[in-house]
Amino acid sequence: MQNLTKVLSSCSDRLRIQILKMITQAESGHPGGSLSAIDLMTVLFFDVMKGWEAPSWEHLSEDRDRFVLSKGHAVPALYAIFLEKGWITQEEALQLRQLGSRLQGHPDRVRLPWVEASTGSLGQGLSVALGLALGFAEKTPPPQVYCLVGDGEIQEGQIWEAALAAPKFALSHLCVILDANGGQIDGPVEQVMPLEPLVKKWESFRWNVLEVDGHCITSIRETFSQVKRLREKGSGPTLVLARTVKGKGVSFMEDQLKWHGMAPSQAQCLQAIEEIKRREEERR
Repeated sequence: MQNLTKVLSSCSDRLRIQILKMITQAESGHPGGSLSAIDLMTVLFFDVMKGWEAPSWEHLSEDRDRFVLSKGHAVPALYAIFLEKGWITQEEALQLRQLGSRLQGHPDRVRLPWVEASTGSLGQGLSVALGLALGFAEKTPPPQVYCLVGDGEIQEGQIWEAALAAPKFALSHLCVILDANGGQIDGPVEQVMPLEPLVKKWESFRWNVLEVDGHCITSIRETFSQVKRLREKGSGPTLVLARTVKGKGVSFMEDQLKWHGMAPSQAQCLQAIEEIKRREEERR
């Protein structure tokens, strides 16, 4: 387990570099939320989710676990994962947000069939994930459905409608990951629309709630093991409340709200990549 944790940590930093390269090339995008989510997504795609080991989309099984990126503006993180898997090329990765590119600023299920849902209108992804989970409920066993949402996003009322419905239908195979990085485009989340106490709110909606440091690979892996055990018990849907840092991994971006939706310059990108590589060398 220790060796795999190191492998996943290194993978996550490689993905950070790709995220930065893509957004810098595009001169547009959302580095803050992509970097806050990438550790969680790395563990999901390279350790937790079943059926994603295939060499290409065409070989993926219908029984695979599903992932819905509700906070669609963080899609560079998803594209970086597709690049790591070899499903897209480096050349295509650098076409992020270009006219005619398959890699748009929000995930497009028509252009990229391995994207489970077109998202970007915040608040809608959980309803899509809920629908998938309901559709799979008759399967034995049903695929697990994971949905990544942002803390600013859950200010949307539609999130809470879906949150009410999931326990009613006893969807133990539905897991929501809340990337709680504390910032949104209009400012600090708690100033725009306070959310706390998050744990008590979700528990009052009859969800299991697990809190985790969203940047500790070991803790993330242990938490998803707990998700699996709760599913096996039939305990209903689970929320993983991940406390994260916006822009994590790049010192001048961390907790700086201006990086929510601003691309770095070429010089800033090089600085950030050097910082990440230096940290990787120290890890070795």
